[in-house]
Amino acid sequence: MAGVTPRTLHHYDDIGLLKPSRIGDNGYRYYGEEALLKLQQILFYRELDFPLDEIKKIMGRRDFDVLGALQSHKDALQKQAVRLNQLLATVDNTIQYIKGEKNMSQKGLFKGFSEEEQEKLAQEAEQAYDPETVRESNRKWKAYSQEKKDAIIAEGNQIYVDMIAAMPKGAFSAEVQALVQRWRSHMDYFWTPNLDQLLGLASMYNDDPKFKANFDDMHPKLAKFMCEAVTVYVNARVKDE
Repeated sequence: MAGVTPRTLHHYDDIGLLKPSRIGDNGYRYYGEEALLKLQQILFYRELDFPLDEIKKIMGRRDFDVLGALQSHKDALQKQAVRLNQLLATVDNTIQYIKGEKNMSQKGLFKGFSEEEQEKLAQEAEQAYDPETVRESNRKWKAYSQEKKDAIIAEGNQIYVDMIAAMPKGAFSAEVQALVQRWRSHMDYFWTPNLDQLLGLASMYNDDPKFKANFDDMHPKLAKFMCEAVTVYVNARVKDE
């Protein structure tokens, strides 16, 4: 009914997150209303990307308030819904733009990509790279004025817009490789990756679902193309070295 597999329920039981209301003589786990409400809370927290150990701590507190938690979930989900609806509108507009059915400004291509979303992506990157490197990058970013941040974001967006326009020329083309160089130089605003890290970053754009989703919203083939173009760029420089 909840879309949760028996294996998941067994795991929740094993870690003490969700115990069944009773276990029958046949070994089946039975869940009453209280357990089902608790399962709903767990699923809400999982939907909001909370790790299981954190959920266990939150729900294990004596002062845990179910109604208060539900209100918090509602607020968080409403914010998420607003952003997802905005991204859906951006996708629809971009599809029409690519088909030549409507005009779209460069700024419109990136509607829905907030600074808060960039911080979320930074947290994702921290799991793939040295955490201190990512934290230092975040500190560097936060030290910029809002005017500087806006200029950096606009510059980065322009690189992707130009990359989309140059995609038909192929990853090996001089124009695309010049854009990869611009992209690499743009990274200096945040951190200066070596060639291996540069390739890893481009691969993550294509392999990580959350990163890829953002690139797909700009163009459905951009993430894969960026990975190909950066691979060409890195291989050329490895040969030179």
